[in-house]
Amino acid sequence: MLRDSIPGLEKVFRTDIEAPKVVLVTGPPGSMKTSFCYSVISNYLERSGEFGLYVTLEETADSHLRNMRSLNIALNDKMEISDFTDLRELDEIVEVDAPTDYMDFIIQMISYQKKKHGDQFTVFALDSLGALYSLMEDVKGIRKKMFYFFKTLRDYNLTCFIVMERGPNTPSELLGDEGFLVDGIIELGLDRTRGKLVRYMRVEKMRACEHSMERHTLEVGENGLTVLGPTLA
Repeated sequence: MLRDSIPGLEKVFRTDIEAPKVVLVTGPPGSMKTSFCYSVISNYLERSGEFGLYVTLEETADSHLRNMRSLNIALNDKMEISDFTDLRELDEIVEVDAPTDYMDFIIQMISYQKKKHGDQFTVFALDSLGALYSLMEDVKGIRKKMFYFFKTLRDYNLTCFIVMERGPNTPSELLGDEGFLVDGIIELGLDRTRGKLVRYMRVEKMRACEHSMERHTLEVGENGLTVLGPTLA
């Protein structure tokens, strides 16, 4: 179960996160958004033997994996890491009649993996939505585009984690109406109120899932990420 993927996560989720779901993982820089998503998926796949796809738009696959190793987060060969560096460079060099539709390209990758792995392909992550927006030449009608993008992810019966930058204690400037389109929002943050920097996670919403809405401390240790008890005010 996904709620057992990180030690202590069962304190937050009383019932499991079941597919299909699209979940935004939001927070400011340094709040462990990427590490949290990778940890949840990697540990889940280790137990289930299923397959996952992690698409990173902001760094290379090698850089991503080096960062995970530095945090003692277990890597998993059941998850394919795909980056857009080659495609982005080609898009900048080659003159084409129309810009690359990156959203459609992601859907094509998912379709390919679904054909290849069938029902064993169960989890997907996109890191990040803001980076995807920055690659889009035409952002008109973005809410309609995101509606169909999220609908397609659900049609493939996937549990999806979408990383989204968000300023401290503020809604994301890019979030807009997307928060209403997704099934869940997990907030990761940094708390300095007691003079010590503490990372935390909080579930803002998760459809069809019983969960706590309290802040829970997120700790990085020798064995990767651990969710501790509710953060003291």
